Amino acid sequence: MGYSPEHKAAVLKRMLPPNTMAIRQLSQEEGISEATLHKWRAEARGNGQLLPDADASPEGWSSRHKFAGVLETAALNEADLSEYCRTRGLYPAQITAWRAACEPANDWDRASMTRISQATREEKKRVKDLERDPARKDRAMRRSRG
Repeated sequence: MGYSPEHKAAVLKRMLPPNTMAIRQLSQEEGISEATLHKWRAEARGNGQLLPDADASPEGWSSRHKFAGVLETAALNEADLSEYCRTRGLYPAQITAWRAACEPANDWDRASMTRISQATREEKKRVKDLERDPARKDRAMRRSRG
């Protein structure tokens, strides 16, 4: 059975926050199989639409969905951000926190290089100390025999 694009869009809208209806409940109310609803949600997600699982509060959203929220709100002014959050059951502070978590995520290369550099310095110092110790012992042994 085919569904009109309008009906599909209306059903998908019921999956959006703030009401985020569970697929099982939607299936019962709409008479559409759960498999079809899962497929529609997956397709919408594939097209970049923010459709979290019904049982997940905004804090329980996947990293992917949080990142999508950050991207969708990046260029919004305060009023538009508030409207965006209101329609999705979010708070602007959540978006701000998610953005703060995303920003250092792409700085891993620099942080990784810093850690490697520090570890290399520590290893060089350890090797130098280890090489110095036997030489000192050899000199002390020669003096004691001599």
